[in-house]
Amino acid sequence: MKELVFYFDPISPFAYLAFERLPQVLAGCSHVAEYRPVLLAGMLQHWGQKGPAEVEPKRTWTLRHVHWLAQQQGTELDTPAVHPFNPLPLLRLALASSADMRPNRRVVQALLRHVWVGGADATDPARLAALTQEIAPVLDPAGPAIKQALREHTEAAVQAGVFGVPSMACEDRLFWGLDALPMLRDAMTGGTWFEGPAWAREGQPREGVRRR
Repeated sequence: MKELVFYFDPISPFAYLAFERLPQVLAGCSHVAEYRPVLLAGMLQHWGQKGPAEVEPKRTWTLRHVHWLAQQQGTELDTPAVHPFNPLPLLRLALASSADMRPNRRVVQALLRHVWVGGADATDPARLAALTQEIAPVLDPAGPAIKQALREHTEAAVQAGVFGVPSMACEDRLFWGLDALPMLRDAMTGGTWFEGPAWAREGQPREGVRRR
């Protein structure tokens, strides 16, 4: 059985689409998935990047693209009333949903659909209260242990080379993005390309022009 780590932040529509698509992509592949909340903004800051929604033409393209992708894969998707938004309450709620701070698939689905289905404000206090009641956390989402766990998850992800969401880790390999799901399946089902030298070779540093 393969062990898979799915890194996500509910602020990302691609994380939502990948989460919804994952069971179909990995159908017939024996695996167990751990869903790991991380703060995308923290990772972007570490790597010196801006999020797609922070660059106006890129935001426009991204929203059009994800709506087309959702239609193609048959997933309901509505742009939330406010985006980007502060995802911290949702990330902390995910961690607080279980004593071991490992949210299950039902919890992650509730969080992602809270944001990406219906087109409402994901941070509306009444909606957040209703979501909290639905998830019924066993730990205090606002407590110091949860806040620390989210920081540690994000820092550990950065140390593992994660630079965006969704990212999927399996057997010391990292796969980024919705469009990497077929590649992930190929790796998890013994694809012959992964037996060759290309994976290691193409991961080596190279000479190149760098911006100052």
